[in-house]
Amino acid sequence: MQGYEKLRIWQTRLAAVIVILLALSTAAPVTRAEAQGLSFIRDTEIEQLLNDYAQPIFRAAGLGAGRITMRIIRHESFNAFVLDGRNVFIHTGSLQVSETPNQVIGVIAHEAGHIANAHLSDLRSKIAADPTRGFLSQFLFVGVMLSQIRGNEFVADQAGMRYLNATKQSGRGMIETFERFAQEETFTLQKTPQSLFARTHPFASDRITQLKTQAQNSPYWNTKDPAPLQHRHDMMRAKIAGYLDRPQIVFNRYPREDTSLPARYGRAIGMFFLSGVDQAMPLIDALIKEHPNNPYFQEVKADFLMRSGRARDAVPLLRRALQLAGSDAPLIAVRLGQALIGADESKVEEVVQLVRKSLIQDPNPQAHRILANAYYKQNKLPDADLATAEALYLEGDLKQAQIFAKRALPRLKSGSPNWIRAGDIVNFKIPG
Repeated sequence: MQGYEKLRIWQTRLAAVIVILLALSTAAPVTRAEAQGLSFIRDTEIEQLLNDYAQPIFRAAGLGAGRITMRIIRHESFNAFVLDGRNVFIHTGSLQVSETPNQVIGVIAHEAGHIANAHLSDLRSKIAADPTRGFLSQFLFVGVMLSQIRGNEFVADQAGMRYLNATKQSGRGMIETFERFAQEETFTLQKTPQSLFARTHPFASDRITQLKTQAQNSPYWNTKDPAPLQHRHDMMRAKIAGYLDRPQIVFNRYPREDTSLPARYGRAIGMFFLSGVDQAMPLIDALIKEHPNNPYFQEVKADFLMRSGRARDAVPLLRRALQLAGSDAPLIAVRLGQALIGADESKVEEVVQLVRKSLIQDPNPQAHRILANAYYKQNKLPDADLATAEALYLEGDLKQAQIFAKRALPRLKSGSPNWIRAGDIVNFKIPG
């Protein structure tokens, strides 16, 4: 699992706009600070699983294939939300708490309902229609907006249920999620009876009442997740626990007597963070011996080595992981580039080729930074400055991105793609 980047997801003049837009979420809305600096997790294994969950739902919703990306936010709360028509954001807490793929798929189906029904576009249109931006201070207008959001939640629930039926999946997971909310709701409202969540979302009990009969009448109510998919889900949860939870929590959740593969996966990662690479290596080596064609075990072992300052030893493992994972693993290619540039100066050109190819599939600030490092080593300073500008731009630091782009621009060939791109960054202005 790669480190997470700090990204400024939303730029706006008014905090109230952020709060309203983020209210289109499965659970409690994210605060303004979180919206401007969310911590993202990038991991090939988890992203591919979520993509497999999501793509059938997106197709059923008429959203096409490959148009929408699942984004993973490091946060312990159960939440998912949309901010535009291109991304669905889901918290690691949602993935860890969900016991079945169907529970996560139900959440994705709900968020797809928001996108398919253009709920974000409708709200933004109302905001844009007021040239003064002064309406947010008017309680009446805010009340209307919040009422619309509550209605949108019911619409998204119904749409999500249709998508589940269309893909021959059970609505049980969606109902189980709302039942969990209902249990938590009472406590939340006792603490903060006027919470934004209470004002923007229907009560979970009302949503259960509306949906449960419909879900139970579906011919797919008793359909279970395929065993291989459940296994991948369990592996994902173990991996997230290993990397994000304190080791003692990991060992309590996955005690030694649990000899299942997910439990051993979680313990191997937890052991690394508790005792270091030497203690963790026998555990991950045992997994690799049993499953030599699992690319993610290779990648995790390489990650242990790189975190321990042994980039050279990680290189063959990452080469093997990339070979096993195939072409749809740009993050592993980036990780290999990172290991190569830290281990072997003679491999700089290979790093450039690896990382540039990965960026075709996945614009990634870390990849741009590795590419910048490689260009600096090749003394291609304008290209290095532009790559740094690209990384900063993706991270939301527009001011610094423009400084590097301005530095690169006069030294790039006029009219070249890089020259045009540097100019785009220099001239970019945040809307609004």
